[in-house]
Amino acid sequence: MANFAFGLGVGTKSSAGELLEVYYNAPLLNADDAMVNAVAEKVGYTGGNAAIEIKEAQLKDLEAAFLSVGAEDQAEIVEILEGTQQPLVLCILESDENPTSTAEAYLKLSLLSHRLVQPHGINLTGIFGLLPNVAWTNEGAVSLDDLPKRQLAARAQGRVLTVNSVDKFPKMTDYIVPAGIRIGDASRVRLGAHVGEGTTVMHEGFVNFNAGTLGVSMIEGRISAGVVVGNGSDLGGGCSTMGTLSGGNNVVISVGENCLLGANAGLGLPLGDRCTLEAGLYVTAGSKVTILDDQNNEVSTVKAADLAGKPDLLFRRNSQNGRIEVKTNKSAIELNEELHKHN
Repeated sequence: MANFAFGLGVGTKSSAGELLEVYYNAPLLNADDAMVNAVAEKVGYTGGNAAIEIKEAQLKDLEAAFLSVGAEDQAEIVEILEGTQQPLVLCILESDENPTSTAEAYLKLSLLSHRLVQPHGINLTGIFGLLPNVAWTNEGAVSLDDLPKRQLAARAQGRVLTVNSVDKFPKMTDYIVPAGIRIGDASRVRLGAHVGEGTTVMHEGFVNFNAGTLGVSMIEGRISAGVVVGNGSDLGGGCSTMGTLSGGNNVVISVGENCLLGANAGLGLPLGDRCTLEAGLYVTAGSKVTILDDQNNEVSTVKAADLAGKPDLLFRRNSQNGRIEVKTNKSAIELNEELHKHN
């Protein structure tokens, strides 16, 4: 039986029975066919993309099915879940189609944050409509309809129910902490972010879903939805990148390898390898850019979009006349190897 993605998850429901979120401890990409077939027999799965609610009484059979095909890691998860009163979901995706349920949406976001797929490597069409707006509290996800009574009940018991955020997306670190990273403020990295090994996200850095880094980076600025930062590139404090959302610009903004976006700079076009944006300079695809030769003589004026993906460029603003200039950055950027070594 074909399989694209597989996950056994623990969920949270509202008092009305609405599924609010699902935690997948160890999602799988292209799971072994024998494992999927063994499990399918126990839960009545017959193919396609499905999110199947599992009863606690079924867990023993699921554990036996996993063990029968040597899937010890998945069997261990089942063993830990035995006795739980929380909603359980088995999500099996035969193909990478548009997600159709909250359980499917959370599985796909988890695949990204577990680094099993890279940004833009998975179909997330329509995901916003599948993610309920939730109060993320110190006691987990709470439906906004349930929140007032939950707050009152907590106060009656001498406790405070702390609401950390109200959002469709939870913070990534409540679901997975990928190996080899540092995050100064975990609330600023959403589930569905892809944080590459060796990346440090400082306190003012931000990483949205379906976006992130592919390797070693220092992120002190904003990685917006859909933006991918190449290995060895750094984003300075307060800098920003233009995201791509459904219905908007279909140009995917990206940062190549070994680039530097200076503090408070902004990027609105794909940047090639070994490029630099001067601090405070915002360059969009429509910006007029003057190209200079190695003697600082004007060669031509083009739209910045014409330079998309070109390597070894230094973008700067002329402090006398205010125009944006670009030069070939022949020296390339020498990133701080010692800093990155200890990321």
